[in-house]
Amino acid sequence: MKVLISDKVDAGCVTILQQGGIDVDVDTALSADDLLEAIGDYHGLIVRSATKVTGALIERAHGLRAVGRAGAGVDNIDVEAATRRGIVVMNTPGGNSVSTAEHSVAMLMALSRNVPSATASVKAGKWERSAFTGVELAGKTIAVIGLGPVGREVAERANGLRMRVIGHDLFMTDETIQSYGAQPADLDQVWAEADFVTFHIPLTPQTKYFLSTEQLARCKDGVRIINCARGGVVDEKALLAGLESGKVAGVALDVYEEEPPAASSKLIAHDNVICTPHLAASTQEAQSNVALQVAEQVRDVLVQGVIRNAVNVPSIEPEAYEKLRPYLDLGERMGRIQGQLAESSLERITIEYRGEVTGQATSPLTSAVLKGVMETFATAGSVNLVNAPVVAQERGIRVDELKSSAPEDYTSLLTVILEAGGQRRVLSGTLFGRRDPRVVRLDQYDIDAAPDGHMLFYLNDDIPGIIGRVGSTMGSHQVNIARMSCGRQQIGGNALTVLNVDSHIPQPVLDEILKDPHISWARQVAL
Repeated sequence: MKVLISDKVDAGCVTILQQGGIDVDVDTALSADDLLEAIGDYHGLIVRSATKVTGALIERAHGLRAVGRAGAGVDNIDVEAATRRGIVVMNTPGGNSVSTAEHSVAMLMALSRNVPSATASVKAGKWERSAFTGVELAGKTIAVIGLGPVGREVAERANGLRMRVIGHDLFMTDETIQSYGAQPADLDQVWAEADFVTFHIPLTPQTKYFLSTEQLARCKDGVRIINCARGGVVDEKALLAGLESGKVAGVALDVYEEEPPAASSKLIAHDNVICTPHLAASTQEAQSNVALQVAEQVRDVLVQGVIRNAVNVPSIEPEAYEKLRPYLDLGERMGRIQGQLAESSLERITIEYRGEVTGQATSPLTSAVLKGVMETFATAGSVNLVNAPVVAQERGIRVDELKSSAPEDYTSLLTVILEAGGQRRVLSGTLFGRRDPRVVRLDQYDIDAAPDGHMLFYLNDDIPGIIGRVGSTMGSHQVNIARMSCGRQQIGGNALTVLNVDSHIPQPVLDEILKDPHISWARQVAL
């Protein structure tokens, strides 16, 4: 495995990768064109914010399996393009939380007491005490927008400053927000009550200009705004208008819509604006933390297949992965069987989980099943756990996931239902002894088949002699039967037989088997 580090990171990053048996190249001077030429040689890429991982770059990254961002944001990475190509994109959301929170609080305090402008005044030989009268933080209301790893650290520190902390996060319950030391607040409360508003949310289409002219109009007169999250979360034109009208008393920015901002920016030049050059995560401790963390994550993906802090695929911690791995193997094998048994275009895939397996993370299991199914219809090696759901979606296949903690015949049961061409096929599997995968049902037939190697599935009339005739046909063509499982509903009705054989069954042998008038259907599966 080879990994390229294209931005400046802590040297410990290289050591961790090399200890995992990975070859590492560090080149922080590559131009965009140089990177396009070089990327095809690498399985992993580690970046900070400088390198732009574009769709064009990803198209050239034929062997790339993982992109690691040493930091929380991934706005410099085309995550959608990476997902389509089956590339895991990971960040390090907690590695610089303390650093970013401390910078946000530093901006808060500097803004309230006019520290930068007062410093500049004294250095210019002036003594303008009355010009820089500030406001106390104690007793003021601060709204923390986003209670993720950074936001909750800010809330904790604001409480220590004896501020009233209100919090807003669309993806958290009121109880969770309260556990972080903030009073839950809807946006109407935020705009109406906050003396200070600090942002700690990612930049997405939904959060673009989260604070703009309309929201500022609903704020208190003299509100102060802090943004150490992402440029574009606040509308800079609206901020400037608010400052000029007096609606906004001060602004503290560490991030900008355009970085670096234009030298002619009126917002940057405004006397009531404090600005730093994207420094929130720039501490020695934070840079070391995120570099070591992303190195471990990339190493684990490439060497062990363990995924953590991914933004485009369900993450699996190492401890959970060990428990989940047998189920992942079972799910993929069942998907491959279903894909090879399908006889027309797929319309819908339903995956049911019953019993103890529902206590595991089922999203990776669903991806494993889809990978197995879609491999049958895709170019070899083009489908993996990352892009399997996307591949299914692009083919117009509906995917449903159902769960029930109540066991059904088995402690855990995984069922994959394929609907294709108006037909419905049901395949169920489980683990014997938690490690040994078994297929235990196909449609209405109970069986006990090992999903392994070369398999033959066939339906026949339940009469004496069928098994012997099939065995003789196999033997005459030097195909050895390793294992057999039979299922039927009633004596003299229909029966299903599953054979595990030691080698591929040539098509003429299948044709000969199907000539038997008592065998109505036969399909070979190769795992």
